[in-house]
Amino acid sequence: MSSNSSGDLRVLVITASTRPGRLAPAITDWFVRTVRPDAAADAITVDVADLADVALPLLDEPDHPARGSYRHEHTRRWSRTVAAADAFVVVTPEYNFGMPAALKNAFDFLYHEWAWKPVAFVSYGNTSAGTRSVQMAKQVVTTLRMMPVGATVALRIADTVHDGHVAGSAALDDAARAVLVELSRVARALRPLRGGDDPTVDGPVAGLTLREARAGDLAELLVLQRCCWVQEAVVNDTLDLAPLRETIDDLRASLATWRWWCVRRDGRLVAAVRARVHERAWLIGRLMVAPDQAGNGIGSWLLSYAEGQAPEQTTHCTLFTGHRSTRNISLYERAGYTRTATADTPPDSVHLSKPLPHHLTDAVHHAAGVV
Repeated sequence: MSSNSSGDLRVLVITASTRPGRLAPAITDWFVRTVRPDAAADAITVDVADLADVALPLLDEPDHPARGSYRHEHTRRWSRTVAAADAFVVVTPEYNFGMPAALKNAFDFLYHEWAWKPVAFVSYGNTSAGTRSVQMAKQVVTTLRMMPVGATVALRIADTVHDGHVAGSAALDDAARAVLVELSRVARALRPLRGGDDPTVDGPVAGLTLREARAGDLAELLVLQRCCWVQEAVVNDTLDLAPLRETIDDLRASLATWRWWCVRRDGRLVAAVRARVHERAWLIGRLMVAPDQAGNGIGSWLLSYAEGQAPEQTTHCTLFTGHRSTRNISLYERAGYTRTATADTPPDSVHLSKPLPHHLTDAVHHAAGVV
C-alpha cells in the first residue's frame, strides 16, 4: 500500500463483545496481525480497545454527552481514547439480530469524539456472519456523524474459526487489508471536517473547539495569560501577579500538576482554564478569556465545564481572585460561589467556594437513609 498521507493516522480497533468465552479477541488479534505491516508502511498506528477492559458501566453521566462535561473518570478515559483516533474498526458479533449492548453503550457515552471519522466493521456469527449486527450499528454511527465505509469482513464461525483461532486465507487476509486501505483514504479525506483533532462543541458562540492543552499550545497560552492579567494588574494596582511573571517553561511544568483546557474559536486560542485536586477540593484557576471575546458567555460556560471535570472524591470547587476584581467576583457569585475565609488565602485575594452537585446528592441520600 503506497503512502500519500498528509500526516500519521491512528486507527482504533474496538473489540465489542464482553461476554465470557467470546471469540472477539481472537478475531481482533487476526485482523491486527494481518493489517499491521501495511499500516506501518503507510504511517498508520493501529491500537486496540477491548470493551471488556474499558469496563464502562451502563451510561451513568448526568449531562448529555454533547456537552462534553464528564463527571466520571471512566468516561474521561474513554473520551481520550476515542478522541485520539482518526478512524475505527469495530469487531462485533450478532446477538439476537443486533449489536452487543456493550457496543451501543460505548457509543452512547460520547458524542463529539466520534464525529467526522470513518468506521469499518469486522463481523462474525453463524448463518448471517454478524451482518445484521452491522446494519443495526450503522444506524447509530451515522447519527453520531461517523461515516461507515463500504469495505467489510464478515466471518461465518463454522468456516473460519477453528480451535478458537481464525483460519486465515489469502482471500480473507486481502479483505482485511482492503478495509484498512479504504478506511485510511476516507479518514484523510475527512480530516478537514474534523479540524485536526479538535471537535466543535456547543458553546455560547459559534466555532468553538475545546480540548486539553498540549505542548504546542504553550506559546499562545502564555500570550493569552499575559493579555488577560494586565487587566487584573490595573484593577488591583499591582504587577506582582504570577501569571505576569511566568515563563513558557513554567507553563510547561504546570502541565504535570494541573489539567489545562484550551478553547479556540475558528482556530484562534480565545480562552483557557486549569484545575487540580487539592485535598477534597477541586481547585480551579487561570480562567481567562481574550479581552475582545469577553461578555459573550465564554467565561461562564468554561467555568461550568471545568466544574464538570471534578473527580468523584472531591466535595467542592474552590478558586481565588483579586480582592478588587469585582467583575470576576460577580461572575463567580452568579455561578453559585460564596466568599469563604481560609488560612492560606493570599493577601489581597478573595477565596470562593461552591459545593459540587454530586456531593449534595450524596448528602441528601445519606440524610434520607438511601445507600
